[in-house]
Amino acid sequence: MKRLSFLLLFTLLTFCVFGQEKTSKTPNDRKVNFGLKGGFNSSMYLVSKLQLNGLKINDTQNNYKIGYVGSIFVRFNMKKHFIQPELSYSVSRCEIQFDKLNSQDPDVAPDYAFVNSTIQSLEMPLLYGYSIVKKGPYGMSVFIGPKFRYLWNRDKDITFENFDQESVKEELYPFNVSGVLGVGVNISNLYFDFRYEIGMRNISKSVTYDNTASTNDDTAVPIIFNRRDLALSFSLGFIF
Repeated sequence: MKRLSFLLLFTLLTFCVFGQEKTSKTPNDRKVNFGLKGGFNSSMYLVSKLQLNGLKINDTQNNYKIGYVGSIFVRFNMKKHFIQPELSYSVSRCEIQFDKLNSQDPDVAPDYAFVNSTIQSLEMPLLYGYSIVKKGPYGMSVFIGPKFRYLWNRDKDITFENFDQESVKEELYPFNVSGVLGVGVNISNLYFDFRYEIGMRNISKSVTYDNTASTNDDTAVPIIFNRRDLALSFSLGFIF
């Protein structure tokens, strides 16, 4: 949170300096725009493979939790086309729930286990956009592109509840790539965007647990957990 506050404060001061320049141009008239925005995200995980105690789990449920994101960006305009690199700090939260018994029998009571994730990441989207509306103070655009992510605290903010194993820990890949699709709207300097993001690869490197209770390490059954992230986000900010 301190990193995000410092980033937004520094950027706001920078834009205030730029804002002192006397010009009649609106953001839609400029060849280069600067901006900052902050908002909220809602994350879920697409579990492609989950195996616990040698049993393949077929059904998982995502319980959404609200996270937040803060960004700075620069937009290079070429008539109605633009390229927009960004730098963002994001916190995404989600809970995954599943029945350890994987039973389809309605007479068998489910035994639920949970994976709670809070993932902090430094993100660098590189977007290509097209302005559908670009007239006077009003602008509307669509954009698409990749997002490169570096994950902070990859093993500290993930907890496993009601697992049969002890001290379960997940290690995530530090670098990941997502695809971004969204729409942005500005009214003069006021700017907001709505975007959909989907991970392009599995983010879970490995899941380990304490098997010292076993007399033979060969009897330890591995936990297999493959997941990609998906997020919806809404941000509000300013463009100059």
